[in-house]
Amino acid sequence: MDYFLSVILGIIEGITEFLPISSTGHLLVASAFFSFPQFLAATPDAQLRFRDTFDIFIQIGAVLAVLVYYGRSLIQQAQKLPSDRTVQRFWANLLIAFVPAAVIGLLALKRIEGALDKPIPIAMALILGGIVFLLVERGENKGSVHDIYQVTTMQALGVGAAQVVSLIPGVSRSGASIVGGMLVGMDRLTATTFSFYLFIPTLGAATLYKLYQALRDKEVAAAQLPLFAVGAAVSFIVAYLSIVWLLRYVSTHSFRAFGVYRIVAGVVILVLALSTSLLAH
Repeated sequence: MDYFLSVILGIIEGITEFLPISSTGHLLVASAFFSFPQFLAATPDAQLRFRDTFDIFIQIGAVLAVLVYYGRSLIQQAQKLPSDRTVQRFWANLLIAFVPAAVIGLLALKRIEGALDKPIPIAMALILGGIVFLLVERGENKGSVHDIYQVTTMQALGVGAAQVVSLIPGVSRSGASIVGGMLVGMDRLTATTFSFYLFIPTLGAATLYKLYQALRDKEVAAAQLPLFAVGAAVSFIVAYLSIVWLLRYVSTHSFRAFGVYRIVAGVVILVLALSTSLLAH
């Protein structure tokens, strides 16, 4: 049964990691609802630790998905990087956007997660994020920047500042960086594409660091690795399809639907947290 649930959670991770709806909130509800993993059902604390480690591990699939999707472009950029100033400026801007969340994450992430990685704060973050999307999408939002290579240093810094907010569980890393990009003048497609490229150093570094901690603290047993591998493989496939779909979607649609969805999902989690013990943390 746990392998079936691993597939389900891999699908949820693959869909929600790139869509601006927060993978944290969805994995929290799904894991609690299915009592995953069932082989640790008698020990709730061990169950929660396992879920946290599992959630980290299956993010590897999402990281690989974005690397594969942009693989050809990344190779071309690597070849041009030593001499092409446009490519150099683009990766310098990605680094600038990456640093704020990386630094603050190293300094304060445990305290942030310790205080806010709970159902009610996550639900509130989902609801507030949905409202922000609806407010940002009130106008046409065509933006003045239509290409990722046109992004300026100050715009990259603005996206980096917005991404810091995503350290709060439930905000959504992609949601924060996309909104940040739109607010500093990028059109929807450019903000989304820049967010996906920014995903490579941001979530790649965070996932590897957290996985190292889990292995160091012996929170991953050899017998559990097949279960983790199944979730990561499913996450990779679904995340790749999510990238393809979202880039096509934002070419012709706004983010209003995601704003409404976030509000509804947040209200559902809030009701469950207040009325049942399902999401007790």
